[in-house]
Amino acid sequence: MSTLQIDRLLDTVVRQGASDLHLSVGRPPTLRLHGRLRSLATKVLESDDMIALMKSITSEKNQQELQEVGGTDFGFAYGEAARFRVSVFRQRGDVSIVLRQIPNKLLTFDEIGLPTIVRELIRRPRGLFVVTGPTGSGKTTTLATMIDYINTGFERHIITVEDPIEYYHRHKRSVVNQREVGHDVPTFHEALRRGLRMDPDVILVGEMRDLETIEAAIRAAETGHLVFATLHTTGAAGTISRVIDAFPTNQQEQVRVQLSTSLIAILSQQLLARSDKPGRVAAYEFLVITPAISNLIRENKTFRIDSAIQTGKKFGMQLLDDHLWSIYSRGLISAEEMIDKSRNPGDLTEKVHRAGGTVGRSELDEEHAAT
Repeated sequence: MSTLQIDRLLDTVVRQGASDLHLSVGRPPTLRLHGRLRSLATKVLESDDMIALMKSITSEKNQQELQEVGGTDFGFAYGEAARFRVSVFRQRGDVSIVLRQIPNKLLTFDEIGLPTIVRELIRRPRGLFVVTGPTGSGKTTTLATMIDYINTGFERHIITVEDPIEYYHRHKRSVVNQREVGHDVPTFHEALRRGLRMDPDVILVGEMRDLETIEAAIRAAETGHLVFATLHTTGAAGTISRVIDAFPTNQQEQVRVQLSTSLIAILSQQLLARSDKPGRVAAYEFLVITPAISNLIRENKTFRIDSAIQTGKKFGMQLLDDHLWSIYSRGLISAEEMIDKSRNPGDLTEKVHRAGGTVGRSELDEEHAAT
């Protein structure tokens, strides 16, 4: 299997609009399309095929890392068509590869359905804006949209720290410098520490992975920068608790005070398979830090944030389950998909039943029914 073969596979990914390509010994190449796995009608991959595929896209440096630690991640551009984020790893003595497609086209606020108030919030000169959600929930796309909005409309110096760089941003009205962890700088924390000396207005931290990075992000927001960061949490209140709990007990009081003044908003998102047509739709939980919510954070009353979100609709706030219900009511997603991605599945199941609907079968049942 030659490089020609990987090109044909990547062409298929781009043409069909798949989000991922899975390559593993003992199975044909498999696409993730609208959230579901679909095997391609080609040969089952063998060990030799996987080695050839891996070598055709992996640099010497990354091949060495694969040998030494059993895995390596990198990004690469596939001509003008797309970029891919690649994870190569060893399993059962063989090589497996997962390629995630990063579209070249940046989306607009309207295309991804972001709450309109986000535009106002990201014009602010300072503060911390956190985007959360599980892997594959579209956090990178949301952040790229926000960075592009600032880049297009405002004169700012934007520094991004990513692992790896996914969307490429050209300089527009802003100056954009994108630093890749592992290539341009050793760690997120180091990039943030040095970044403050580079006269930035806006800093994007790909991921707040450890205590040092979280501390540096909060400090940057406090010292007059607009900081965007991501976490793998669900729900706004849970995100605040997670950030505070990352600190030793004797520092938590101080961190609550810092967060209550530096946090601007938390956007928590999920991606769902559409039931009305092929594709996916995003659902959001959105918390805007008002003076009242700032007090709840300071006083360690995060358990009251959910009810504050419900009463904060005029600020554009919404709970994830309320947004899921609204998408479901418009016929865009199935009841099962809504409940799978919800924070309180029991409540939503009951709501479906009260509305005269049913919560049906699992994917496995659907496939049995189709065969």
